[in-house]
Amino acid sequence: MAADPSPALGELLRQLAQAVGHDEAGASFTDGHERWSLYRAAMDTPAALSLLFEAVSLERDGPLASGVVGDVLERVPEDERRRWVEVLPPSVRDFPARRARELGVLASLERGAVPVAAVGGRIDGWSDWLQLRAVRATPDKEVLRVISEQGRTKKIRRAAADALQRP
Repeated sequence: MAADPSPALGELLRQLAQAVGHDEAGASFTDGHERWSLYRAAMDTPAALSLLFEAVSLERDGPLASGVVGDVLERVPEDERRRWVEVLPPSVRDFPARRARELGVLASLERGAVPVAAVGGRIDGWSDWLQLRAVRATPDKEVLRVISEQGRTKKIRRAAADALQRP
């Protein structure tokens, strides 16, 4: 059974709804799905990110807050990611912390800052998500070759092999 959000969170949710153009009249925000929908809209509204951060800091549903942070990490600058992860209770930080690290790896791959030898030594520790995203992120043919040979799944290896064939 869903609990009513705290008065402070309830007020923030009303402000967030206004910021993203949702009709908050009569909304109770007791349902996690309703809050998730509002949070998703806020993620896509850069002007609402500061309110979203405050709301996440007060969100009582840890898995919901963790999911929001996991998604928002791709929408904020790299230097803000740690702050978003740390706003979460320690019990639900693992996934967003890993996603933040993975996004850092992707940025390094896009810049060509990850040597091929490092990819070969680290790829086993990369999630499937990171391996697939790496295929799209890297312009380095040698990195793609390593992924095509050492990727965890057939889908990942095939995606890297296909990327090698592109001009």
